[in-house]
Amino acid sequence: MDWTILAGLAAGLLISLVTAPVGVSGAVFLLPVQLSVLGVPSPAVTPTNLLFNVVAGPGALWRYRRDGALRGGLARRLVVWTLPGVVAGAAIRVFALPGPDVFRILVAALLLPLGTWLCLRTLRPVRRRPGAAEPSAPALAVLALAVGVVGGVYGIGGGSLLGPVLAARGMAIARIAPATLAATFTTSVAGAAAYAVLAAASPGPVAPDWPLGVVCGLGGLVGGYLGAQLQHRLPERGLRLLLGTLAAALGALYAARAL
Repeated sequence: MDWTILAGLAAGLLISLVTAPVGVSGAVFLLPVQLSVLGVPSPAVTPTNLLFNVVAGPGALWRYRRDGALRGGLARRLVVWTLPGVVAGAAIRVFALPGPDVFRILVAALLLPLGTWLCLRTLRPVRRRPGAAEPSAPALAVLALAVGVVGGVYGIGGGSLLGPVLAARGMAIARIAPATLAATFTTSVAGAAAYAVLAAASPGPVAPDWPLGVVCGLGGLVGGYLGAQLQHRLPERGLRLLLGTLAAALGALYAARAL
């Protein structure tokens, strides 16, 4: 068996195991593994990430649904507004941002501030209010649309951005995680379909690496289920610090490589 298949399976499982409890699919951390370890070319790495989300997503979602955590309208509202954004982001990624050097800079611009923000919010947490209010409908729509565009460009689904923003308002992770994972899964299906169509109009490697994306997704399917099952048993503070540190470190690495 090709070593990249085993590496992709292990990476998908381990990353999803850590990220699913806080509502992140793990694609944001799988992206640099694909670029640096597995050799997936840019921009094909983006639809491959979306394919990972499609295959891996049902694992955590099934567990959260069994626990009744998907009830309520937050997931539905996020899905409605992120869908058009991810399609627009896919078009931007294919026709405006194909170069690997530019892509590394953009990856660094996403991960470095995201990781720093996660760490700061963990070390200086906002006081959690029981039943904290969601953002207003217009604010939630703008946020979800913008995150959808970013998710379409980077192939990360958007949960890694939506989660910290909603958590900063004092909403509980147990409420946020199922909704952001549902939005990530739905928009990834739309994004993967958009890339499949755009591949016919682009001469570059736009189509996903199907075998690798599916194998990583199968690892994520198992890891996501286990991570969702462990959510209430893991220390939230330590998990947030781990995610923030990983994101900031990866962002710094790509910034150094790009510069």
